[in-house]
Amino acid sequence: MRRAFMALVLYSLAAAAQHIGENRPQSGADSTPIFKSGALLVVETVAVTDKSGKPIEGLTAKDFTITEDVVPQAIKIFEYQRLSDVAPPAPLTESEHARVYDKLGRTRISGGTPGDTRYKDRRLLALYFDMTAMPESDQVRALSAALKFIRTQMTAQDMVAILRYSGGSVEVLEDFTADRNRLMSIVQTLIVGEGQGFGRSTDEAADPGAAFGQDDSEFNIFNTDRQLSALQTAAQMLAQLSEKKALVYFASGLRLNGLNNQAQLRATVNAAIRAGVAFWPIDARGLVALPPLGDATQGSPGSAAMYSGVAMTSLTTNFQRSQDTLYSLAADTGGKALLDTNDLERGIVQAEQSVSSYYVIGYYASNKAQDGKFRRIKVALNDAEAKLDYRQGYFAGKIFAKFTSADKERQLEDALMLPDPITELTIAMEIDYFQINRAEYFVPLVVKIPGRELALAKRGGAERTSIDFIGEIKDSFGSTITNVRDKVRAKLTDATAQELARRPIVYDAGFTLLPGQYTIKLLARDDETGRIGTFQTTFTVPNLNKIDKNVPISSVVLSSQRIDLKDALYNALKNKTETSNPLVRNGQKIIPSVTRVFSRKNDMYVYLQAYQHDDAPARPLVAYVTFYREGEKVSETRPIQTSGSQAPGRLKSIPMEFRVPLTELPPGRYDCQISVLDPDGHKAAFWQAPVVFLQ
Repeated sequence: MRRAFMALVLYSLAAAAQHIGENRPQSGADSTPIFKSGALLVVETVAVTDKSGKPIEGLTAKDFTITEDVVPQAIKIFEYQRLSDVAPPAPLTESEHARVYDKLGRTRISGGTPGDTRYKDRRLLALYFDMTAMPESDQVRALSAALKFIRTQMTAQDMVAILRYSGGSVEVLEDFTADRNRLMSIVQTLIVGEGQGFGRSTDEAADPGAAFGQDDSEFNIFNTDRQLSALQTAAQMLAQLSEKKALVYFASGLRLNGLNNQAQLRATVNAAIRAGVAFWPIDARGLVALPPLGDATQGSPGSAAMYSGVAMTSLTTNFQRSQDTLYSLAADTGGKALLDTNDLERGIVQAEQSVSSYYVIGYYASNKAQDGKFRRIKVALNDAEAKLDYRQGYFAGKIFAKFTSADKERQLEDALMLPDPITELTIAMEIDYFQINRAEYFVPLVVKIPGRELALAKRGGAERTSIDFIGEIKDSFGSTITNVRDKVRAKLTDATAQELARRPIVYDAGFTLLPGQYTIKLLARDDETGRIGTFQTTFTVPNLNKIDKNVPISSVVLSSQRIDLKDALYNALKNKTETSNPLVRNGQKIIPSVTRVFSRKNDMYVYLQAYQHDDAPARPLVAYVTFYREGEKVSETRPIQTSGSQAPGRLKSIPMEFRVPLTELPPGRYDCQISVLDPDGHKAAFWQAPVVFLQ
C-alpha cells in the first residue's frame, strides 16, 4: 500500500476557526505563580544472606548505610519481603483444569498503591514470549515449558504475568496472578505461528538462483533494534512495581549486527536496571545439532564454501553470536541465560529460585540533576558480616532538552509500543474513504492539534514550531499494512505565530487500502517540549462493490474551509499535484472539520462521491442536505442533479458538493442528513451525523 500525500496546514487569518476547547490565554495580571518541585525516589532490593546462603531476617533501617556517588542518603522506605521455601502444590489434573477464556484478553500491569499488600511476600515472574524471534517449532517448545511449569512447579507464593510481542506492540495478556487455571488458559490460547514474518533474514539462506543485489543485513539491524526495544518496553511496564521482578524471555537467539545495535542494547539494559528487572533468557531452540551441509529445513548453500569448511564455520559463528546476546542481557541485569538444553522448564525454575527473601530500601536522591549519567550505589551493613546482593547503580533520567537524536527516535518507538495512550497533547482525528477503482480505496487521514498546546522556539529571529508524527495501520490480523513517519518544521510569521495560540493546526496524510477492518495508532510529539499525544481507533473500509440495494457512497466530508495548496505551511510533496486526493478540487483542498463544530459566520461545505458499478451508462443522481433538530426538520437545501462519466465497464464516480449558508440557522445542536437518490435505478442512500453551530 502506498502513502499519497502529507501536509501541515495553519488556518489563514481570514478563515473561520474551528475551536477545540477554550483558547483564552490568561493575562499577565490574572496569572498565578506556579512553583514546581520534584524528587527522585530510588528503590533498591537488597538480598542479605549469611555464609551458608540463608537469608538474614530481623534487620532494621538503622542497620544499613546507603550512598550514591559516595554521598550518604537518608532511608525513607524500608520493608522486608519474606519468601519461604514452599513445596509446589499437586499438579492440576485434566478434570481440575477448566478453560477460562475462549480468546485472549488484553490488560495491563497494575502498579501497587499505598496500603496495597497484594504483592507482599510474593515472588513476581513475568513470562515474555517474543513470537517474532521464534519459528513455530520453538514456539511449541516454549509454550509447553510454560504450561508444565504452571501445572507442576508454580508455588503458592508465585505470581505470574504473561506478556507477548508479535511484531506490533508488547501486549500484557495477563497481569500478575496466582490463579493457575487462568494462566494455563491464557498460554493454551496463544496461537502458534503468530508473529511470523517479522523476524530476521539469516545469512545462511539457500541460494535462490538469481541475483537480488544487496542482502537483508541492513534490515536485520532494524529487526534486532525492534526486538530489543520491545524488551525495553516490557521492562518499563514492570517498573511501577517496587518488588524484585524476574522476566523469563523466550526467544530463538538474538544476534547483534556489529556495533549497529549497541545503542538499543544499552538502552534496554539500562531500562531493566532502573526497573529492578532481571532478564532470564531461554533459548527455545534447545540443544541444536549443526550438520555441516545444513538440515532439511533449508536448501543447500550450493557453493564451494560447503566443501572448504567456510560455510560450517560461518554457521557455527552466527549461532554462537545469537546466544552471546542472550548471555549479555542476563549477565548485565542479574539473571542467567539457559542455553543448549531441551529442558526449557528448568530456566523458569531457576528464575523462580533466584528470588528469595530480600529488603526493599528506598531513598530520595540528593542529586536531582536529570542528566542521564550513571549513579553508583553502595549498600553496607553497619555491624553484621553478610553477603549483600543488589544493583550497583542506575542511570538517572534525562530531560527532553538534553535528548540526542537517537534518544528522541527511541522515545517515539517506545511510546508507539505502549498499549496505553499518552494524553499530554490533545489530538482529534478523522478518517474517510473514497473508491478509486474496482479494488482500491483512497483513505485520507486528518489530524487536528490545538495550537495553544505547542511550544514555539526562537531560531534565527523567526518563530518556528516542530512536530514529530509516527503511526501505523494494522489489519484485523495484527499485521502492519503501512505506516507514517514525518518530522514537520514550520516557520511562522509574527501574525501566524499569534494565530497559532488561538487556532488548531491540521496534519493530513493519505493511503491506498483494500476493503477490510483496520486499526490505526498515531503519535504526535512537540519537538520543543517532548510532550506526546496518542490517538488510536479502528475503522472499516467497506466493499462498495457488494452494495446492490442502495446507492454506494463514500464518506461524507463536512468542512468550513477550503485552502489553496500553496498556502500550506508544510507540504511533503510541495511541487507535485495531489491528483489522487479527491479532497483536492481545482487547486484547492477541502479541510475536514473533524470535530464537526461550525461557526455560523461561515458556510459549511459538504462533499461526497457516489458510485455506479454496472456496465450501463451513468444515470443521473439527485442529492440534498437536510437539518433536523429534536426530530423536526428545520432546513433543507435545494436538490442538485449530477452524473458521472459515460464510459461503460469502468467505475463511474459521481462527485457531489454543497455549500450551505449557516447564518439563518440558530446556534445549537443539529442532525445533518445527506440524501442521495437514483430515480432510474430505484435506489437511495442516506447518511446522518450530529453537528454543532456556534454563534
